[in-house]
Amino acid sequence: MNILLVGSGGREHALAWKLRQSPLLTRLVIAPGNPGMERLGELRPVKVTDVENLVALAREIAADLVVVGPEASLEAGLADRLAQVGVPCFGASRKAAQLETSKAFAKGFCDRHHIPTAAYGVYESVAEARAALDVFRPPYVIKADGLAAGKGVVISPDKRDALAEIEMMLGGRLGQAGARVVIEEFMEGEEASLFALCDGTHAVLFGGGQDHKRAFDGDLGPNTGGMGSYSPAPVFDPELVEAAQTRIVEPVIAGMAAEGMPYRGVLYAGLMATSQGPKVVEFNARFGDPECQVLMLRLEDDLLPYLLACARGDVSRLPPPRFKAETAICVVLAAKGYPDSPLPGSIIRGAEQDFGPHVQVFHAGTARRPDGQLTAAGGRVLNVCALGADIAEARARAYEAVRRIDWPGGFHRSDIGWRALDREGA
Repeated sequence: MNILLVGSGGREHALAWKLRQSPLLTRLVIAPGNPGMERLGELRPVKVTDVENLVALAREIAADLVVVGPEASLEAGLADRLAQVGVPCFGASRKAAQLETSKAFAKGFCDRHHIPTAAYGVYESVAEARAALDVFRPPYVIKADGLAAGKGVVISPDKRDALAEIEMMLGGRLGQAGARVVIEEFMEGEEASLFALCDGTHAVLFGGGQDHKRAFDGDLGPNTGGMGSYSPAPVFDPELVEAAQTRIVEPVIAGMAAEGMPYRGVLYAGLMATSQGPKVVEFNARFGDPECQVLMLRLEDDLLPYLLACARGDVSRLPPPRFKAETAICVVLAAKGYPDSPLPGSIIRGAEQDFGPHVQVFHAGTARRPDGQLTAAGGRVLNVCALGADIAEARARAYEAVRRIDWPGGFHRSDIGWRALDREGA
């Protein structure tokens, strides 16, 4: 089979790594890709939002399937355009992707279909939002309505801080993403991510994990796109998973179909495990990043048939995917200054050495100089991932690999997996 993979981050590197292992694969073309994917497929310099040229590329290579990694491609309507020309696509339509691309849409959808989530309000002016702060209690959860590259969610401890964040968002700092804000009730509990592969009618659960959003150790600092992750997440006991499937995942698939926007692709349900059961924190219309990386390390089955079944509308014919009992962990190495002003261009040494069978390093934001040296070209730059019998062994392997990478221009958290480690030590 000929596959076109769209994207250039760590998530897409992990998908390419797993797709390369499929005996069904004939040709893998990646657009635009990154230096870490050079050995896995053919790289083509087409931007992820350049819909017409991506469609042209899919037709050029006679793609049997297009796998869409980033949300920006979905918002640009890539899946819709591919459907028009008859090319199977693993990825949600523009309308269905609103579950991620509009927080206001997602909250309203949950209301209409009785899906448990936090109480909320949607506001388009500072005056309205300021008045709402008298209704909600601190800490205040403030979200930009649109896509903001992981920077559109803030938890404010008091009204003064909350109002400053609201004024920033509505004032245009986040562009169109901040044209509306959502203020939510703060939920007490432990947050984790559950994934499901969907074909518009059916959904098959596809594992889960936990990530670390804050930039610094101890869950301090600004929110980011994710500084690390691990899978499985101990919080996902069988009772919680069953509740999430019946109260959240299945109603989402049924509700989207009923509203005329059948959901195909991967559904990321960010959940809070509360005393009342699981509640929705957010939805993503693509694999999480860096959660995808740990899922790919643990997946035992061939990924390609599942992605193809989602695109063709027959995922229910496949058996539930199998995952290794081992724990996988991902430590993100980010450029200094991330998430606000990451410093580009610093040289990275040692990232492409052989770290042994239990470690994989995925590129998330790298570039290669004419002399072959690897440099930082983004905020989150490398994903150092490892498998182990438990969280302690996986973590030890990942951090040993981190120590072998020479990159003075980067930083990382040193406490990835602390929740799971605490549980195992209890």
